[in-house]
Amino acid sequence: MVAGVVLVLTIGVRNPNEPQLVPPPVQPALAIPQQRPQPGAESPRAGLAAPVDRPAVSDQAELDAWAARVADKTHIPARVVSAYGRAEMWMQRQKPTCHLSWATLAGIGRVEAERGKFDLSAIRPDGRVVMPVVGPPLDGSPGVPAVHDTDGGKLDGDKSWDHLIGPLQFPPSTWKKYQERANGDGGTPDPQNVDDAAFTAARYLCSGGDDLGTPAGWWRAVLFYNSAVTYGQDVFSAADAYAEASVAP
Repeated sequence: MVAGVVLVLTIGVRNPNEPQLVPPPVQPALAIPQQRPQPGAESPRAGLAAPVDRPAVSDQAELDAWAARVADKTHIPARVVSAYGRAEMWMQRQKPTCHLSWATLAGIGRVEAERGKFDLSAIRPDGRVVMPVVGPPLDGSPGVPAVHDTDGGKLDGDKSWDHLIGPLQFPPSTWKKYQERANGDGGTPDPQNVDDAAFTAARYLCSGGDDLGTPAGWWRAVLFYNSAVTYGQDVFSAADAYAEASVAP
């Protein structure tokens, strides 16, 4: 009984000598110089390479250290950089001729976040976005393609029209074809999880057999992701800026 009274009296009382937890400051987004290369003319730089994937042992500590360094230079949250880096690592082992760089995934993430007006920094520790990202209906409105429902509303909540989903903005039909669970736990891939989204995007970009280390291959892959040349140029600009920042002294 006494213990209960003490508990009631001390709830909410703060020890003045207890250190206060201050959330880490949010860095402003990296400035992206706009570049307008023509398709196939050049490819963005690759940036600081992610650690080598080691299937037999844990490489999480190496990935975390790399992500922290890249995050400090690029102003991308470390949790998001880690997802992009893991996708690069896995594709280097699974499809080494693709030569996909994390910077290309970061470029796509930057462009999609700006176009969709969502906050890619609002990520839970498990990699899931705090607020699910679902774009407007693809209903044939002016400037919008008409894509009738392909997933029964399971991924986007709409049984009439498809919507782009997740932080990397997949059509449900594309997600169903290329989806992959990033942590290998056998769970269902989640388009709202940045790890799964990054790995699925990597699989999609590398699915055509292109070498993304070459200008021709990079442009074919990115225009496969989105066929608008201006989209490819925006991704190029962001990817190249992130890559340059990642190796800055």
